Amino acid sequence: MNSSISPESHIREAQALQRGGRLAQAEEAYQRILAQWPALPECWFNLAVVQRLQGSGAAALASYHEALTRGVSRPEEAHLNRAVIYSDELRREEDAERELLEALRLNPAYVPALINLANLHEDRGERQEARALYGRALAIDPMCFLAFARLVNLLPRGTHDEHILTRLREALERPEASPADRAQMGFALGRALDGNGEYSAAFTAYERANADSRASGAPPAVYDRAAHEAIVDELIATSLPVPVSAPVPARPRPFFICGMYRSGSTLTEQLLGGHPDVGAGGELSLLPTLITRELLPFPAALARTPASHLARLAAGYRASTAALFPASAFVTDKRPDNFFCLGLIKTLFPDALVVHTTRDPLDTCLSVFFLHLNHRMSYALDLMDIGHFYRQYHRLMAHWRHVIGASIIDFNYDQFVRAPEAAASRLFASLGLEWDARYLDFPRSPGSVKTASVWQVREPLYQHASGRARHYAAWIAPLRAYLADLMPAEDPPAGHG
Repeated sequence: MNSSISPESHIREAQALQRGGRLAQAEEAYQRILAQWPALPECWFNLAVVQRLQGSGAAALASYHEALTRGVSRPEEAHLNRAVIYSDELRREEDAERELLEALRLNPAYVPALINLANLHEDRGERQEARALYGRALAIDPMCFLAFARLVNLLPRGTHDEHILTRLREALERPEASPADRAQMGFALGRALDGNGEYSAAFTAYERANADSRASGAPPAVYDRAAHEAIVDELIATSLPVPVSAPVPARPRPFFICGMYRSGSTLTEQLLGGHPDVGAGGELSLLPTLITRELLPFPAALARTPASHLARLAAGYRASTAALFPASAFVTDKRPDNFFCLGLIKTLFPDALVVHTTRDPLDTCLSVFFLHLNHRMSYALDLMDIGHFYRQYHRLMAHWRHVIGASIIDFNYDQFVRAPEAAASRLFASLGLEWDARYLDFPRSPGSVKTASVWQVREPLYQHASGRARHYAAWIAPLRAYLADLMPAEDPPAGHG
């Protein structure tokens, strides 16, 4: 570049690449600009954004720092984005909290920082602190529907009085509420009504919330059953390469936790994370990032990737988990959708064990319908689409059991809540871990929980979610018929609601 010319045209080009989703090219363009004109804080900020979107958290942190050093406008946004990287990618919660507090020092009325800080306290199990911060956000912006929904969700089951329910219903009718806002509040209303035993009203609220979630997409999200079946077909048909040789000693050894959403994966990781040798990784983005960067189109690219490259990918994953949990002999990677990647997992990590969480099919599908997942998970917005997804998941798991069955350990949620110590001790024995009954003490287990189930796993073990489908029998009869051949033979769980 010629230093005598203006950078504006180059900046417009980089921004166009960014808007078009061509992130790697946008990153290169911003880096070329900054090599010539380093005193451009907004370019440093944009560079950080595209780096983070590509999974380069450490590089993004450095670029946000440069933006702050050089006087970026609205610095609180840079601190907020740094906090998200520290919390979600690096598990450095103290650093995340420091960044959020700095954002609020610069702008005490910055609602996104208040909500993220409240969410951080939720992850830690600090209910009162989270409630106070959501309250501050609402005092600044009474139309902050997200803060209101989160505040309602902090209330224990069965404690939502008519005043709260009326406020939720009124907020749902506010003209200022977008479909995304209505979805947030609608799921909160459904949870409140379910907890109060008002099942008919709860199901209606969840139906509306899912419709609002669908409408919040542009265009609205649609689940393509045939396309999803084709994905499963391709995964089953793809031949796996020779597994990468595991280093000796392989530390940390990976434990992958997978299964349908709402099948108990979070509770299972909390249980395993109580062991002093196990680092609870949560929903790590390492595998999805690896696939996006190195193995597209997936899974076809896996079969033709050289063994030496696969070995580098495996070593990079192990190095990342070792950096996150340097003192742990084992690390859990708890993404429910890891079941799509079990062929890749056993190729890269032949020493890996897979904990497959299972639960009553109707309870599972209903709980997915009641969960506010990202609308891009379009199958979750319709009960029969969830049933279809469940059948395809079941078909794929049958294939993996045939291919790598010795590495798969089933852990049933319903059996666990009925007889916790018996089920948990069997799981630990299968993983080669010493068992201690104190690992069942979830409320006092250390660490944060990044999940929609945060308050459930922090409560003592309960059975009200096991067998919950019986409360909704009148509304899920078509789903029951569709999944009849997949239903367990034993009697349904005793549960209480």
